[in-house]
Amino acid sequence: MTQLKELPLTALQFYATAPYPCSYLPGKTARSQVATPSHLIHADTYGELVNAGFRRSGLYTYRPYCDECRACIATRVLVDLFKPTRSQRRALKKHRHLESHVLKLGYQEEHYQLYQRYQNTRHAGGEMDQDDRDQYMQFLLQSRVNSRIVEFRDGPNDPHPGRLRMVSMIDILEQGISSVYTFFDTEDSAASYGSYGIIWQIQQAAELKLPYVYLGYYIQESEKMSYKSKYQPIEGLINDHWQIVREP
Repeated sequence: MTQLKELPLTALQFYATAPYPCSYLPGKTARSQVATPSHLIHADTYGELVNAGFRRSGLYTYRPYCDECRACIATRVLVDLFKPTRSQRRALKKHRHLESHVLKLGYQEEHYQLYQRYQNTRHAGGEMDQDDRDQYMQFLLQSRVNSRIVEFRDGPNDPHPGRLRMVSMIDILEQGISSVYTFFDTEDSAASYGSYGIIWQIQQAAELKLPYVYLGYYIQESEKMSYKSKYQPIEGLINDHWQIVREP
């Protein structure tokens, strides 16, 4: 009998969604290509899909499939060649006191409360700032691949030992770490938690001898999505070929 892990990528089916308003470029419409059935998308298959530009949201695996726009570019950092910039080194130094804890997927009320505060501060007026617990769990806590929660807390010598500062959801693939989503404490306007979290993932990939960290889609015209080009060298999947994306 053929085992699931032996099924080729061609066993999957792909369909295009109906057009919907783009979340990143005002006035644009978007479509996605979705891979199904979800129960066949195990770790190995998902790794192949990520290399083809797909991402996942819970059990939903997709990539941009817009009719007239190619602004979304799947990206991956080249771990062995990564060199932090001056500002990234400052972020490392500023938050080196944080203690990281790698956990299995599971609901924690403290994580959800931080997620809500982050959405209400950073993405107020968007759909995700209204996510209830079920939507949060469907988005971040459902997975058929090797997924982990990484939480970052203040260290024992900080004014608030153990205070939760950031949570990252990551997938561990054969060829790298895929960054699913990160949310953090937004009260300290001088903090650089997002930058620190990405660099932590790059360092973790290096320790695991994994060549890539996948950061999702780069959109040069979108302030929310253009930051990824700051982590050099970074490759983008352009015309079905991975090639270096330069910071503008």
